[in-house]
Amino acid sequence: MSKSSTRKISIYLKINENSITDYFNPHDPGRLDRRQLSHDFQEYLNASIATAGRHTIIDYKVFCTESGSMRFMVDPLMRTIRRHFQIKKMLKETEFRKFKRKNYILLMISIAVVMFCQGVLPNLFGQDHRIHSMFSNAIDVFSWVVLWKPIERLIFYWNPYLKEILLLDKMQNGKITIVESEEELINHHLEHSDAA
Repeated sequence: MSKSSTRKISIYLKINENSITDYFNPHDPGRLDRRQLSHDFQEYLNASIATAGRHTIIDYKVFCTESGSMRFMVDPLMRTIRRHFQIKKMLKETEFRKFKRKNYILLMISIAVVMFCQGVLPNLFGQDHRIHSMFSNAIDVFSWVVLWKPIERLIFYWNPYLKEILLLDKMQNGKITIVESEEELINHHLEHSDAA
């Protein structure tokens, strides 16, 4: 695990009559649990997990003010957050499948080009021709150049996709803790600060 990643990230949400509307897109006329998240709230969620790594635990701390009278809003808000990250995860998985398919096709085409270059083109000149060795070396270099990019992408470029899919899954399935008093919120915050 890298030193820059955090072991546990708690995302703090406050629910009261004023703040609940800030979480949703004001132009979306759908039911509350089916609305899109507001742009500012999405930015807050993304900024909250900026230091998350592969082994980071992500949870939500929801602070309900006014003696818990807004507790009924926790479920619609969390369903909207979970649905948002479920959709993002599905899109990223689709993008990853396209990435793999495109690079495997490119690799197969590259192998076909190399086989053609190595099998057919050297037969144009006889073994005794001086140009044969120069042409053979050029074909070897061309073969490595053609094969390099798909092999490099398939070996090195897949990890960011998997990391982001795992992070989106953690955001979708994060544990929810409802906090109903200021004292409880402070205790949760102190526990989190001590653990870090």
